[in-house]
Amino acid sequence: MPNARPSTHPKPPTRAPEPALRRTLSTSLLYFFILGDVLGAGVYVLVGQVAAASGGAVWVPLLVALALSLLTAASYAELVTKYPRAGGSSHYATRAFGPAAGFVTGFCMLAAGIVSVAALARGFAGDYLTAFVTLPVALVAGLFLVLLGLVNARGIRESTRANVVATLVEVGGLVVIVALGAWLLLRGEGDPGRLLELGTPREDPAAAVLSGSVLAYYSFVGFETSVNVAEETRDPGRSYPRALFGALATAGVVYVLVGVAASAAVPTEVLADSSGPLLEVVRAAGGVPPLLFSAIALVAVANGALLTGIMSSRLAYGMARDGLLPGVLTRV
Repeated sequence: MPNARPSTHPKPPTRAPEPALRRTLSTSLLYFFILGDVLGAGVYVLVGQVAAASGGAVWVPLLVALALSLLTAASYAELVTKYPRAGGSSHYATRAFGPAAGFVTGFCMLAAGIVSVAALARGFAGDYLTAFVTLPVALVAGLFLVLLGLVNARGIRESTRANVVATLVEVGGLVVIVALGAWLLLRGEGDPGRLLELGTPREDPAAAVLSGSVLAYYSFVGFETSVNVAEETRDPGRSYPRALFGALATAGVVYVLVGVAASAAVPTEVLADSSGPLLEVVRAAGGVPPLLFSAIALVAVANGALLTGIMSSRLAYGMARDGLLPGVLTRV
């Protein structure tokens, strides 16, 4: 009505929207996040174990493991495009089976993340660092964790940019291994015939491939942690599948080339007996300072801890928002 008097009742106070995670990750940053999580110190050890299980044809179980990883990755790609939320596997389990299953799933992943970061902190302060300087392990590990927390607290954009640099260093180290293997073959010191040897003469080739593939599969794990940053990706429905499958394909090519180079350059029994099989390629080729690979290993360890820390914080945030952890963890 035109002559109606305005209401004198005070309006209820409006609540300020709670801060949320910012969508700042591009497809390329997400790609390097996944690639950096897949590439790691594991391949420096697993090549020898795969050779012990499957023989000189290390590239075969690596390809089979890649195919198996793509099956799991397809499930994650479907879930992320439908539920692009922090919390990842815990949130999916909660939606499918209820909060009890979601809590158990999330708790196990958080526990694994905490143990992984602790182990990586001790690893950073261990033998690789002593190649440059000798310091108390407890002191270095403590400072490492503080610096890691500060980088993570600074923001996802800064953390993922640091990961890009570290991932390029990791890839560069593996490319050096491939180049050294090729150089050994050109010098006539390798044996390409080993690339066709599957198991022992008395062993079924299919069984050799299977046992090697089970070990090689661990070279590709890590991509599942990336689902926890889907909420911070600008267009997860479009970006996540591209980044996920692109990163796995890149890792697969790098791993196969590394496996071929190592197996052709170094005898299978030497790879199988060594705790650092890729270093055997460096020793056989010569001319490369061991400090270089110590530095690369330090970068790989630090990057693994950085990405695990990102995953753990986003997982805790998502679980708290689903009511599985105290609500204080939802504060940004």
